Amino acid sequence: MAEVRVPEMGESIVEGTISQWLKNVGDTVNAGDAIAELETDKVNLEVMAEVSGVLASVNKQNGDTVTVGEVIAVIDENGSAATPSTQTAAKPAEPAAQAVQPAASTATSTNTSTAAHSPAPQREDVNAPPSIRKLAREKGVSVAELQKTVVSASAPQTQTKAPDAQPSTTSSASVSGKPEERVRMSRRRQTIAKRLVEAQHTAAMLTTFNEVDMTAIMNVRKRRKDEFKDKFGVGLGFMSFFTKAVVGALKQFPRLNAEIQGEDMILKHYYDIGVAVSTGEGLVVPVVRDADKLTFAGIEKEIASLAARAREGKLTLAELSGGTFTITNGGIFGSLMSTPILNAPQVGILGMHGIKDRPIAVNGQVEIRPMMYIALSYDHRIVDGSEAVRFLAAVKNMVEDPESLLLEG
Repeated sequence: MAEVRVPEMGESIVEGTISQWLKNVGDTVNAGDAIAELETDKVNLEVMAEVSGVLASVNKQNGDTVTVGEVIAVIDENGSAATPSTQTAAKPAEPAAQAVQPAASTATSTNTSTAAHSPAPQREDVNAPPSIRKLAREKGVSVAELQKTVVSASAPQTQTKAPDAQPSTTSSASVSGKPEERVRMSRRRQTIAKRLVEAQHTAAMLTTFNEVDMTAIMNVRKRRKDEFKDKFGVGLGFMSFFTKAVVGALKQFPRLNAEIQGEDMILKHYYDIGVAVSTGEGLVVPVVRDADKLTFAGIEKEIASLAARAREGKLTLAELSGGTFTITNGGIFGSLMSTPILNAPQVGILGMHGIKDRPIAVNGQVEIRPMMYIALSYDHRIVDGSEAVRFLAAVKNMVEDPESLLLEG
């Protein structure tokens, strides 16, 4: 028998959550096959089989938290794949096997009242959502008894199929009698929530605003977008202009490209710019490395590649770590103005917003111009208000004069 252990998951990550089993008990596996998927605070990782054989048992279910080095399954190197009839008729002989095979129907019917106290959970225990199993343990009752009080629950999977990877959901009647739904937050959503609250509690966060006349950039894009696309194979978006402008402003105001460690400021003389990307599982911030050394096309290609991998769940830990400053664009969702939250331990984040035609005064005349509000949230512990205001003004000036961005390389 070969034990399957949780692998090393990257720097500072010591635990994860079983997202889904990719192999069923009794399946034949080959060395190098992915048998389970783990969700960590940042990315999803696959657990690979190191030997060939048959998956004999699993020790953890969907939603369970596991730590690095913990045994989560056993592979029988000398076993053969079980037939459906064998899987149905066989009775479990070990606690590990009982966790993944249904008990006999007679045992289930005669021992319902003690199911919650049995060291080896019965079939309904195994298939119930993690939130239901936890509540049953807290109440000291069996899962079957607890589910009698539930109006409806998500349909359980049979044990010969891989468990569903969707979040556990329970529909029930509230105290008022109105329908409610309890959905377990994914590990990543829990981490996002924790970090956002920590950022607000730790940093002396303040936000300053300005507005940008987007006429010049929009004219450049209108004239050059087709030629740019044909030459470089990627569209000319706004992000490359703003990334270049941010790098130029960071060079002028280096404290916004820093972090606090104890009583020291760590001033960073490189420009790894995080770009916030919305995915189905929450916000992630992949990093464009050495943005000061990239061309407009290089920035656009890197952002497009990172965004695509983020939405496919294929980002690596390295691509999510070590940013020095972040840009987020709520304008793609229609946001007119917001106060972005710092991406700790960074001390600055720029918020872009929607472009709207507004009347403004130009040389004593009222003109309709495409305008965008921009916001800078910063950590007032090391960034003075005057620095923040001048930083944002520098970004505005460079964006309104795209030719000046050529000086940034």
